[in-house]
Amino acid sequence: MPAAPPGFADNIDRYLGYVELEKGLARNTAGSYESDLRQAAHFLKKHGATNWTKVSAKHLTAWLHGLSDRGLTASSQARKLTAVRMLCRHLVRERVRDDDPTALLAGPKIRRKLPQTLSGAEMQKLLAAPTGGDAYSIRDRAMLELFYSSGLRISELCGLSLQQVDLEHGFVRVIGKGSKERVVPLGGKARQAIVSYLDSARPRLVKPRTGSELFISERGTAISRKTLWVSVKKYALRAGLTSAVKPHLLRHSFATHLLGGGADLRAIQEMLGHASIGTTQIYTAVETSRLLDQHAKYHPRNQFREKPPGETRKKPKSS
Repeated sequence: MPAAPPGFADNIDRYLGYVELEKGLARNTAGSYESDLRQAAHFLKKHGATNWTKVSAKHLTAWLHGLSDRGLTASSQARKLTAVRMLCRHLVRERVRDDDPTALLAGPKIRRKLPQTLSGAEMQKLLAAPTGGDAYSIRDRAMLELFYSSGLRISELCGLSLQQVDLEHGFVRVIGKGSKERVVPLGGKARQAIVSYLDSARPRLVKPRTGSELFISERGTAISRKTLWVSVKKYALRAGLTSAVKPHLLRHSFATHLLGGGADLRAIQEMLGHASIGTTQIYTAVETSRLLDQHAKYHPRNQFREKPPGETRKKPKSS
């Protein structure tokens, strides 16, 4: 992405420095904001605004229409608007601007989709997919077990260090969004898999410059998000799973299976590292939807209930 045009770049840089250093915004999130703000700045420059103080609501309305015309999803449009809105509010606080041009802008309506999950049986197949005694298979078994056992985000799992894992007491200390630390329990299977990895696999992957990263690649460096993504897809295919299995699906499955087993929603919120309970509550809808589907499918007195979206009802045979 090219640098922001003159007149816009300094304010973007100062704002990003502020949210990273003072607000503790994660580097990946700050990088997304930077890209969105640069793109917006180029549009605004092209349409007559010379800097952020000259940006009007009319400019921003045209920018939003442009995002829609490009075919961006409602969620992408909303994310970009959030980045610009937060910057403008910052400029008002810093007295760079007297008013907030985003104050009256309405964002796109977003239909919240229920997160996809794997069933318990599908999850077992995925966890059993890394077979063999080579270092990579042992490492990948440990990664998948930890992923599902603790519901970590991709970046959190890739960034784990040896010091963050307490095998004796069965938990990991995770640095999540906003550099907030939380403690997440380790399941017994995950603990066993990590012990096996540390004893027999990680030593084979260590290189002279290897640091304290828990999961390391063939180069001896921390495993990348891309490698983790490819590994999950590879083992999903090996397990015979037909749905598109992405790493975040393990996090969704972790939360949904905990809730289905009777776990408290507040406890799940803490383990996931959600700032708001409202974010965690989406999993109650997933569990309710699953129960309704099961009732509709198996209860003998419910054959006339409306089928869930995507399912069609067979017509009765004529006599």
